[in-house]
Amino acid sequence: MAYYDYYCEANGLTVTVEHPVGVELRIWGEVCYCAGIPLGDTPCDAPVRKRLSAPSIHSSEGPSRLRELGFSKLVRREKGIYENVTASGEEPRIVRLGEDGRQPGGDD
Repeated sequence: MAYYDYYCEANGLTVTVEHPVGVELRIWGEVCYCAGIPLGDTPCDAPVRKRLSAPSIHSSEGPSRLRELGFSKLVRREKGIYENVTASGEEPRIVRLGEDGRQPGGDD
């Protein structure tokens, strides 16, 4: 099973739920049922949209092994600033997030 984020425009909430890949939730009531949360004041039949979100990978591998596998590991140092602990050679060690909070920026 995988985790998915669903956004409801009627209440402005995004809820993460776990369900099989082939399942697509379409209304707020389905999201609440899967997440085990109350409907609140939002109508059960309010439409929801699946949102794209970055995958999260958890590994006990060290930075050098992650680099060998083609991954980068970013460690948060302060708000909007991350250290790429897998950086090598000419790669920037410091990564700053853009104003929208998603786009990697330059280095120090």
